[in-house]
Amino acid sequence: MKIKVYLESSEEGGYTAIVPSLPDCISEGDSKEETLRNIREAIELYLEPVEDDILSIANAEELELVI
Repeated sequence: MKIKVYLESSEEGGYTAIVPSLPDCISEGDSKEETLRNIREAIELYLEPVEDDILSIANAEELELVI
């Protein structure tokens, strides 16, 4: 999966990463490399299914899509 990430330098130093396609998915770091590691982890956590999010509907077909 490819996700577009915007990386910008922060006024206080370091960097901020923003993922426009995932609302409120933002991370920071002292270097570009650290910021990219942090945003990768944030994306993985953002996309990780949560037990409360699992919906079961009787008589419905469940499908999985690869994006």
